[in-house]
Amino acid sequence: MDTGAAIDRFLEHGGLSEATQRAYASDLRAFSAWLDARGLTLEKVDASTLSDWVGALGSGRDRLASTSISRRLAAVRSCLRYTYGAAGVPEASLSPSRSRRLPDAPKAAEIEELLELAEGDSPLALRNRALLELLYSAGLRSQEAVTLDLGDVDFDRELVHIRGKGGKERVVPLGEEAAFQLARYLRDGRPTLAAGANDALFLSVRGRPLDTSTVRRLLRHPHRLRHAFATHLLEGGADLRVIQELLGHASLSTTQIYSHVDARRLRRVYDRSHPRS
Repeated sequence: MDTGAAIDRFLEHGGLSEATQRAYASDLRAFSAWLDARGLTLEKVDASTLSDWVGALGSGRDRLASTSISRRLAAVRSCLRYTYGAAGVPEASLSPSRSRRLPDAPKAAEIEELLELAEGDSPLALRNRALLELLYSAGLRSQEAVTLDLGDVDFDRELVHIRGKGGKERVVPLGEEAAFQLARYLRDGRPTLAAGANDALFLSVRGRPLDTSTVRRLLRHPHRLRHAFATHLLEGGADLRVIQELLGHASLSTTQIYSHVDARRLRRVYDRSHPRS
């Protein structure tokens, strides 16, 4: 199987979400072109090949950030694993070192100001306020929010059913303010936007399900709301493992980027509580 065919097969049958398919397609095409320029095929990729490639991505005027390199490396390794099995993935630690600084998270006061800007009584204003409120109060990714259906929100039990990355599902609490704004939107906004039978929770002006580009038009970096969700919970006393579950992280190590927030909170508790502090 040639490189292009192997990539196509992986993208089509590898069980990836649509967003991951799009991202991995671009990454894998670029890797394929790099291999072609060197007369190599996917089957011949070894640790040395990957090391050379990662080095090329991280050097020169157009060098990529470590997060982008890591994503491309993950795409290639996933493709190799799917095509040739675990034995086909070179054993080498190639991921570029990352800064473990906390992602830029708005303060609670900034969140309030942001949400107030979305105030209004029009159907779109009601939708936007409900959407932003849910992103923050439930810590959702943009893709998770726009793929919600009406049946995913359980007002009686105050829960939201989420379909996350890789088809993984989780349930998160529905906050009081988010529930209020969602109810307003469903009562006074969504019926005006609805066009025919469509179960999507958030609808466009044409009555179609939203896509993530709409979220980015509302907020340039919507992921900051997810970071704020995690940061504010930790500062309020939540455990990292609880945050892991709510964010839908497969590994606690992903959530531990927030651990120094937890350390600051512990220091405050220590200073307030210990007689020798």
